[in-house]
Amino acid sequence: MSTSTKVQPVSEVKDPVETKHTDLNKSQTKLIIGALVVTAVLMVYLMMTQAAMQPVLLLLGLLLGYTLFHARFGFTSAFRRFMSVGNGKALRSHMVMLAVAVTLFAPILAFGLSFFGTGASGYVAPLGISLLVGSFMFGIGMQLGGGCASGTLYAVGGGRTVMFVTLLFFIVGSTIGAAHFPFWTQDLPSMEPVSLATTTGLGYGGAWALSIALFGLVAWITLVIERRKSAPKMAPVPTTKGWKRIFRGSWPLFAAAIALAVLNALTLMTRGAPWGVTSAFALWGSKAAAFMGIDVASWGYWQGANAAVLESSIFADSTTVLNLGVIIGAFIASAAGGLFKFSKLTKGNVTAAIIGGLFMGYGARLAFGCNIGAYFGGISSFSLHGYIWGILALAGTFVALYLRPLFGLSVPKSKDSLC
Repeated sequence: MSTSTKVQPVSEVKDPVETKHTDLNKSQTKLIIGALVVTAVLMVYLMMTQAAMQPVLLLLGLLLGYTLFHARFGFTSAFRRFMSVGNGKALRSHMVMLAVAVTLFAPILAFGLSFFGTGASGYVAPLGISLLVGSFMFGIGMQLGGGCASGTLYAVGGGRTVMFVTLLFFIVGSTIGAAHFPFWTQDLPSMEPVSLATTTGLGYGGAWALSIALFGLVAWITLVIERRKSAPKMAPVPTTKGWKRIFRGSWPLFAAAIALAVLNALTLMTRGAPWGVTSAFALWGSKAAAFMGIDVASWGYWQGANAAVLESSIFADSTTVLNLGVIIGAFIASAAGGLFKFSKLTKGNVTAAIIGGLFMGYGARLAFGCNIGAYFGGISSFSLHGYIWGILALAGTFVALYLRPLFGLSVPKSKDSLC
């Protein structure tokens, strides 16, 4: 990377998600009331028109968004910190999250436990060129777009203006990916899905033990690299003490990791599948394309079981309901902390958001998911494709470190404190 490039320290980047805590004021109280009214109306609508699980999923989405925002729990920043300066604290929180998740997922998947009689099955996807290309693209995209799939949703809820651009082109990219889906998944080389639990013969007990060992290995590797690189520590984020911390200030990463794992397990038992994000983007974009006269129903992606999804209301789609919940939950969390504020747009961050959104949307379709569906959900489901996704997304992150300065985006340096 050119030494002439002016790199802004991470601690100086102004972002409503990472700004100092301010006291709750009247205008923010009005925002909270407005969000609660919207939530109540949406909840009543879902109860009256949709399946019984949809209101429950909206509540789970709210809790997911609230947790993500309050912990500033990131996948994009975790990958970037590790690949740039070797700080692996956030990655270790991922390992805690995954360890709790596999512990909860194992019995749920083994016995098909569910709240609404749907059964339960994990995300286990094929291994092929589409996975390699898609996850690598996603790694680049999330570093340019300023957030991953979950990060885009909770940043939108927190008022980060540029993320609205990222979300729009995330939807566009996902729709294009849906149109090209048969080429990548049927016309190119691919292997059958591999489950550590069922394909290998280890069973869920053996797969759980192997998974825990792998998470421990990754955590140990991050510690070794951190010490060898003398990686800078993460700067403390302003917070409060006692019960007020529920509403204001930052939550500990590891506490949020446990909360996210529990919420994902509850999602699995509620709708019969783990938490996902980006399939809804393909649905939204395809419905918009159909409205403009494009025959999306003929696309291979929307054949079979997906055909009914395309024909139904978006509120019948469980992933859509979860996404709406995440956005509203993050909005409530930001307003409760007095932090909701729209940020400024620049030519550089808008251009990066467009490219990043397209890369993430397209990549997620190719890779059978994003940081949530493929990485979090896939690994928690004992799928080998989740591990491959993580490795290739890290590789994409490394490439993106050299691209970010071209758009005026910061890259952490060893002398910087990390937010």
